[in-house]
Amino acid sequence: MILILSHPDDIHARAVASHLVTGGIAFEILDLSQFPHAAQLVMAYGPKGTGLHWQAGGQRIDLGRVRAAWWRRPQPFQFEQGLQSADFARSECDEVFAGLWQAIPAQWMNPPVQDLAGSRKSWQLALANDLGLAPPETLLTNSPDQARDFVTRVGDVIYKPFAASLRYWRETRRFGAAEMQNIDQLRHAPTILQERIAGQDIRVTVVGDRIFAAEIDASQGNYADDFRMNQDVRISAIDLPTGLQDAIRALMGRMGLVYGALDFRRDQVTGEYRFLEINPAGQWLFVEEQTGQPIARAVADQLMKMARSRS
Repeated sequence: MILILSHPDDIHARAVASHLVTGGIAFEILDLSQFPHAAQLVMAYGPKGTGLHWQAGGQRIDLGRVRAAWWRRPQPFQFEQGLQSADFARSECDEVFAGLWQAIPAQWMNPPVQDLAGSRKSWQLALANDLGLAPPETLLTNSPDQARDFVTRVGDVIYKPFAASLRYWRETRRFGAAEMQNIDQLRHAPTILQERIAGQDIRVTVVGDRIFAAEIDASQGNYADDFRMNQDVRISAIDLPTGLQDAIRALMGRMGLVYGALDFRRDQVTGEYRFLEINPAGQWLFVEEQTGQPIARAVADQLMKMARSRS
């Protein structure tokens, strides 16, 4: 059986699920936002073995039967309103599920620990440097003086947050006069300052051994520094140089990731591919819809391959 950690309204999970149905393999979507207020977890150990079960409404999952698991978009726990000691309850929930993911006899895409570590921008950039993926000149700091010196020296700079959570989402922005005027506020929280690379956006989606690359042309949009801010972008499939593909696979291996969505900028002057970041749970349907690249099918195939290898 395949387990998908997400929620029923996740269109990416549904797209993959349709291929799993065609493939004739059992799967379940487990929505952590049902826990603990509307779901029960039972982990039993004894001489007769181990029992791992989830129940939420009419859904009952024998987690011991899971052979492949997809860490897609796990949702935050939800608690009853007014619950006292909610912080303690949340801590206990975090602990029991962290142990559960290790106990499930499954191959993961991606392993939760690697997925979390892989989202850390500082580690991404260090590995990208080591592997020759040529990230732009970058400064991560909460020092106003260091930031001021960086912007003065580099000139054309963007800034962006470390995390892109739904609650605190921010687009990539140009660093301008207003930011320089308020730069002393940086002492309250670090940010990412990065040399701006003029050129085309390249989205690379990696699923196991397969690499799907696409060029995103946002030139008709009104926001050149973050294609996510444009309603209409042209996306076309491209082939990457063999050396770049090898470096991307090496990055995935160093991070312990099976799936990843990587963003590059192709320098409009030099033609060089410059690594920006990797999202271990990045979106792909917007690419598949325009390019026809069978990414959802590739994800399903990878999950089925992993499940069958553990049967």
